[in-house]
Amino acid sequence: MKTASMAEDLYDILGVSRRATDEDIRRAFRKLAKANHPDVNPGNAAAAERFKKITAANDILSDPEKRRQYDAGEIDGKGDPRRPFWGHAGAGARRGPQAARGGQAGAFEDFSFSDIFSDVFGGGVGAGRRDGFGFASRGQDLRYSLEVDFLEAVLGAKKRVTLPDGGVLDLAVPEGVADGQVLRLKGKGTLGSLGAEAGDALIEIKVRPHPDFKRDGDDILFELPITIDEAVLGGRVEVPTPAGRVQLAIPKGTSSGKTFRLKGKGVRTRSGAGDQLVTVKIVLPHDIDESLSYFFSEWRQKHAYDPGRK
Repeated sequence: MKTASMAEDLYDILGVSRRATDEDIRRAFRKLAKANHPDVNPGNAAAAERFKKITAANDILSDPEKRRQYDAGEIDGKGDPRRPFWGHAGAGARRGPQAARGGQAGAFEDFSFSDIFSDVFGGGVGAGRRDGFGFASRGQDLRYSLEVDFLEAVLGAKKRVTLPDGGVLDLAVPEGVADGQVLRLKGKGTLGSLGAEAGDALIEIKVRPHPDFKRDGDDILFELPITIDEAVLGGRVEVPTPAGRVQLAIPKGTSSGKTFRLKGKGVRTRSGAGDQLVTVKIVLPHDIDESLSYFFSEWRQKHAYDPGRK
């Protein structure tokens, strides 16, 4: 049974077994994070603390190398190296390499790295937080997920990320960011030890789908409905783009499926701007009145044609 002084097991925090797959861990984290997120539980200190623990546990267990180190007892639940426990020898015990060559089990029990640093540096390595072995170490990276709308991803946006401890990160989402892309905020992770640099915050972008636009690389796909008379007679029609509406010239005799290219109206990235591909679809009126039926019946008798049907 766990005591109050014992650190919680990371697997217990996420509610998974030690044999859990990466997918099991990912599902468990998403479920718990969604239920305990500060935005969902405003002012709930207990939920904020659970969210902090859940995020910290996922940070280690979702990383294969950190998970291996944790399972092997090389790091603790905070990701810090564990101090080796070699015990204390009795009075008169031999120290250092002479004892190590004795061949007995536990031959290293009578010294530790802290003894070595005490001898060399006179009792310490200096002020500041140490890792498990007294060395300076870089802070951990922290991972977050941020959902943005399709147009925010295309045009860029200012967003705010709520941290497990209740703090916030103001983030500039660059124009053209793609679904699954990870943004790195330097120095926004955990603090390093002994003056080492802080870790980074890694923000994975999740782009919500748009009802009309779709993205294909740096191009944007859009289906434009046109009337039967616009298809036959041609004309100018308005087309929505992420940056606003533009005019498109429809030539006479345009068939459904015809695609037009709007240069530079796609996704803008550092490498340039994509295009918007507009595919037209002829949409008939809901009600076919007598005059339209009569016109086409007369037209068909004189101008029948085969559009390629087999």
